[in-house]
Amino acid sequence: MSIRIAATAMLAVIMGAFASGPARAETTINALFMSQAAYSEDNVRDMTADFMKANPGIKVNVEFVPYEGLRDKTLLAQGAGSGYDVVLFDVIWPAEFAGEKVLVDVTDRITPEMKAGVLPGAWTTVEYKSHRYGIPWILDTKYLYYNTEMLKKAGIATPPRTWDELLQQAKILKDKGIAASPIVWSWAQAEAVICDYTTLLAANGGKFLDDSGKPAFQSGGGLDALSYMVKSIDEGLTNPNSKEYLEEDVRRVFSSGQAAFALNWTYMYNLANDPKESKVAGNVGVVPAPGVAGKSQASAVNGSMGLGITTTSKNPDAAWKYIVFMTSRPVQEKFAKLSLPIWSASYDDPAVAKDQEQLVAAAKTSLALMFPRPTTPKYQELSTALQQAIQSALLKSVTPEAALSDAAKASGL
Repeated sequence: MSIRIAATAMLAVIMGAFASGPARAETTINALFMSQAAYSEDNVRDMTADFMKANPGIKVNVEFVPYEGLRDKTLLAQGAGSGYDVVLFDVIWPAEFAGEKVLVDVTDRITPEMKAGVLPGAWTTVEYKSHRYGIPWILDTKYLYYNTEMLKKAGIATPPRTWDELLQQAKILKDKGIAASPIVWSWAQAEAVICDYTTLLAANGGKFLDDSGKPAFQSGGGLDALSYMVKSIDEGLTNPNSKEYLEEDVRRVFSSGQAAFALNWTYMYNLANDPKESKVAGNVGVVPAPGVAGKSQASAVNGSMGLGITTTSKNPDAAWKYIVFMTSRPVQEKFAKLSLPIWSASYDDPAVAKDQEQLVAAAKTSLALMFPRPTTPKYQELSTALQQAIQSALLKSVTPEAALSDAAKASGL
């Protein structure tokens, strides 16, 4: 009897081992995302849940950090030799990440269907020296948002087509007492201000670097861009607190009805039109960022981001499967309210445009114009120098000319 009991117990142990086998064999990957703009945290968690349901052998842990901490978090984890399998990276980082061997070169993994289906401009997000280090995931640029009710009260029939017209309309709104500070921007000393500056530089026909890779922003369109920023504050048309604002601050101010105009990313459109999030829902217009007469019809900055596999990942195949899922057309179209798809065919899908026709119409123009920030391994040094220079000029510590000249010298290029 005791022998049979022992045998039964042993059989239970063996069967239990077999039953737990698949659980022990489950692959776990860790993914790092940002906690602001574009897809929401809930969006990412829902996408990930859908992936795990379709791939029961793979578990994905997701982590979120503010954009300002994303690069450092990625590099610190890489230096430790472990941590993340999949990371979200900005369009400005492939040169640095390729040089530091942070990301796996996935050029050979890109299928013909991906090459043909993804918008050509989107691929520049993940490229460096003809190699691809991931798949574009967030396709984004900044648009000019405007309060339709305020413009109507001011007798303004159409939103501005040029940056000079923006100041003219803002002055009308201010003079009529409709908005004390009609324009709001994200000009804090952070990457956000570089994106706004890039938009203005592009509109003015400027460039960051010359053909030899040396700074060229301190004259021409680059100087015109900063001079415009300073002028808008001097004339009392820009909210003075813009010097401390990031994108979420811009959304908050515009959505509270304190501003008539705002430059911000795609995600703001649906949130500003959500009555739970905004006091101006239903009165939100959006158009491509303006141009400059004789130089450009519209302007746009490339603010896109990609998903890549880290070189320290122990499960690169599972990581790739996750990236392919997250960037796939069905997933992107399902979650197309805070970030628009990377797939060209999506823009002709009525389901994608539904309730955001104006945004999609603007995107068709803006996404074709996206101007890049400089592609250089020393981008971080250049950006830091420019951020400090712009802030100094906005605070009237130095002239725009002197500020940009100082930035060129401090950039290390």
